[in-house]
Amino acid sequence: MTQLRTVQVLGGGSAGSSAHVRSLASGLVARGVRVTVCAPAELDRAYDFIGAGAHFVPVPRRNDPATVATLRNACIGADVVHAHGLHASVRAMLALSGGVRAPSLVTTWHTRSHVDGARGGLLRLLERRTARAAAVVLGTSSELVDRARRRGARDARLAPVTVPASRAPVCLHDGKARAELGAVDRPLLMAVGALVPERGYGMLLDAARVWRDLDPQPLLVIAGEGRERAAMQRRIEAEELGVRLIGSRDDVAELLAAADVAVLTSRWEARSPLAQEALRLGVPLVATAVGGVPELVGEAAELVPWGDAAALAEAVRALLADVDRRMDLAAAGRVQAGTWPTEDETIAHVLSVYDELADRR
Repeated sequence: MTQLRTVQVLGGGSAGSSAHVRSLASGLVARGVRVTVCAPAELDRAYDFIGAGAHFVPVPRRNDPATVATLRNACIGADVVHAHGLHASVRAMLALSGGVRAPSLVTTWHTRSHVDGARGGLLRLLERRTARAAAVVLGTSSELVDRARRRGARDARLAPVTVPASRAPVCLHDGKARAELGAVDRPLLMAVGALVPERGYGMLLDAARVWRDLDPQPLLVIAGEGRERAAMQRRIEAEELGVRLIGSRDDVAELLAAADVAVLTSRWEARSPLAQEALRLGVPLVATAVGGVPELVGEAAELVPWGDAAALAEAVRALLADVDRRMDLAAAGRVQAGTWPTEDETIAHVLSVYDELADRR
């Protein structure tokens, strides 16, 4: 039997989609599939696709003719091209257009954008174009599958992406980690994600203003970088908020395990890596009830409306005051995490889609 060959295409590469492609590359190579990853060069440095056994082709996050030509050449001879995210899907669609025997195109929708006006109209147009060009659209939440169908996808399927658990040993409520963060004698709250408006950090800082009245005042630590950092830091200092911005970290699991409560305030999420890691570790989670979050966490987290800082502040305050509730959520989180597909099951499902498309060819 001819060896199956797939090309994985990443655009900007969110943490979740990049970790998923790294997991896919490793798992597919172990199953005898030839894998090429096309992505910006910095993503290989961060996720080591080459170390997973894949061939790596650096492809910038642009749609200019040279970039499209590089991707087109990388896709020659492939059976399946799998694009992750809208930008990667547009690039892959352009690269495969006009081919005599073009590979089958699979796209995974990991998230969605909230953009209004002319730019929002353009994004909807690109969603329609890429959804209709793909042989199969995989959505990481039911809402994304429905969205792909509305955009005209010929075949849209639910494909929950399970972000691999941290392989580093972690210790719950680790005193060393808490001391490093400055939370030895005070509650520790942890948030993770790029410092961009979509993460809802304005709402989170509003809640932190309420927590100033608690004794002891909780320390909120936010791991991530982004264009909002300077503005957030100015506000933290001006309002004397108990918040630390610690930048991007490669030990997020260890820091999260040290926290009393994890906080997720995004405007929209499908299968949040933070939520998955928190529930696996048994760290109580307070999250906005958006997108695929309720579907992901079930009854194992406290959910609050998007944009409601008062509800967020109260949910966290109540958890910090109720040890039994935190213990119940910790146990429920581990149970809920056990219902998610494993990394092997996620890889096997994607491979079954590839095999199906290869048989059609």
